[in-house]
Amino acid sequence: QVQLVESGGDSVQPGESLRVSCTASGFALSVYPVSWHRQGAGKEREFVAGISADGLAIKYADSAKGRFTIFRDNSKNMVYLQLNGSKPDDTGVYYCNVNSYDKNVWGKGTLVTVSS
Repeated sequence: QVQLVESGGDSVQPGESLRVSCTASGFALSVYPVSWHRQGAGKEREFVAGISADGLAIKYADSAKGRFTIFRDNSKNMVYLQLNGSKPDDTGVYYCNVNSYDKNVWGKGTLVTVSS
């Protein structure tokens, strides 16, 4: 079965760091570009960051620039999103996505809560 699974969501205080992870089953994540998205309560799902299959091309939403880092370890079939300097507005469910020529797969998400 083709699926993505996110993990690492937690409750943190403003300014703290957190890393969320994405892995795949049923296919090799290492050959696909991957993006992270998030959805806060009452908000639309929004793009956060994307990375090419080889990890050399990276793009961030303005809200993530300078605070978040997307990276991958293709030997482990994993993609990560490091959240630094977290803010309450970063609260939401974080999803990873593979949208390529032969598949469009979403995980079920992992919840990140930033609150004092």
